[in-house]
Amino acid sequence: MTELPRKVAVIGAGEIGCGWAALCASAGWPVTVFDASARSLEHAGTEVPRRARALVALERATQGIVERGLLEFQQGRSLLQTVKDADWVIEAVPEDLLTKQKLFDAIDQVAGPETLVSSSSSGLVPSDIFARCRRQERCLVTHPLNPPELIPLVEVVPSSHTGATWVTRAHDYLQALGRVPIVIRKAVPGYVAGRVAAAMWRECVDLVLTGVIDVDGLDRAVSLGPALGWAAAGPHLTYHLAAGEGGVTLFLQRLLASFEAWWTGLATWNRLEPEQQRALTQAIERAYKGKLGALGEARDRRLAVLLRALEAARTA
Repeated sequence: MTELPRKVAVIGAGEIGCGWAALCASAGWPVTVFDASARSLEHAGTEVPRRARALVALERATQGIVERGLLEFQQGRSLLQTVKDADWVIEAVPEDLLTKQKLFDAIDQVAGPETLVSSSSSGLVPSDIFARCRRQERCLVTHPLNPPELIPLVEVVPSSHTGATWVTRAHDYLQALGRVPIVIRKAVPGYVAGRVAAAMWRECVDLVLTGVIDVDGLDRAVSLGPALGWAAAGPHLTYHLAAGEGGVTLFLQRLLASFEAWWTGLATWNRLEPEQQRALTQAIERAYKGKLGALGEARDRRLAVLLRALEAARTA
């Protein structure tokens, strides 16, 4: 069995980096965060403890373990000091290929030979991300969804150079954190979750911009409709169950023609023009103006309740 890391280094103190750090601290793991921006690093000093302790209130972590982890939470003084004795380095900088390549080149030079190195990229191809690394066998993507400390799915995306033992180690670390790691067999841009989300969001955006429905109505239609069903069963199982004993074979016989007709009318554009971006931004801000803090807290409470219900159902 894989030993737990004695130290995790998170490089990047944005939303994803702070989420990773909060998750590790909530498990009692020593974690150090570094960011080239002094302001971001200072923010992490309060944001990571806040998010870790919020997991206790949401019944997703134990207070004693969280506080133990926070006692060993540190803000790194430099990349070298942060990375040099870490067993796992998690990159969480903005989604820019050149930025990531330069960072991993630097990490590769200072990380110990037994250090697992992973990227939080949401869709870049691993072979491109790690192209400058000399030890690419220990490098892979571990893509979380936001917020990482709450949503359990993590896409594990190895490159053709990644060694099997390193994939196993990443899998074991993630499971120890209470995550559900899914190994992606083929590294396509956007991976799996990102591609599904992009396809769905394009249609959602199109329905709003063409006046079919407003932002609030669309979000309710999705979150209380297909998203709720898919949370319980996923898309394929949902439709396999939809026709009863006949399964997906009967479902296709009855409804494939309808789906094919709908598919022909779905949005196919691949670029939002500036005026469309403005219209979308205005519509979303109008729907949720002045409510972001409260809405974020409400979302986290709902996620925690859904996760507890799903976990209880699986063990029942």
